[in-house]
Amino acid sequence: MDYGKFKYEQSVKAREARKKQTRTVIKEVQFRPKIGASDFEVKRRRVVRFLKDHDKVKVTMRFRGREVTHPEIGNEILSRLRDSVSDYGEVETAPRLEGRQMTMVLAPVRNADRVSEDVGTDDETFIVEEIVAEEQTIVSEAIIADDEVIASDEVVVGEEAVVDEEVVADDVDE
Repeated sequence: MDYGKFKYEQSVKAREARKKQTRTVIKEVQFRPKIGASDFEVKRRRVVRFLKDHDKVKVTMRFRGREVTHPEIGNEILSRLRDSVSDYGEVETAPRLEGRQMTMVLAPVRNADRVSEDVGTDDETFIVEEIVAEEQTIVSEAIIADDEVIASDEVVVGEEAVVDEEVVADDVDE
């Protein structure tokens, strides 16, 4: 066997091994004990996005001044976050206090792609319908923004295709 051919085969094997590797990325989201409800939602959505991208998330609760005397407030916020993202991630490391920081690590769930909750933007709404009639199943998905149908896809299992579009009106307080 030729030495050059041997070196080439080794490099091909090494390249294939690198393709199959996955790197563990840890993203960090920092919280404070006096976080507001809307700020909590923004950070929760960020955690969900990271978990959907199959990244681990390190959640850090930072205490300043005398806040460290009440770690139960930070533990309550972290447990509320854990419960709200339980469909997307599971706790890998339980919350523990280290100095002035309480940390918790969340790992993505393997079947997180199958979760049906919409974490998209507010101006788009995704509608998925299933219609079963006379041995015919139609699954249609429409993207709706500003009371207009932007796109509509349908998958037909059966004989005929029926287009089903729905426009969602904005909720107006009257």
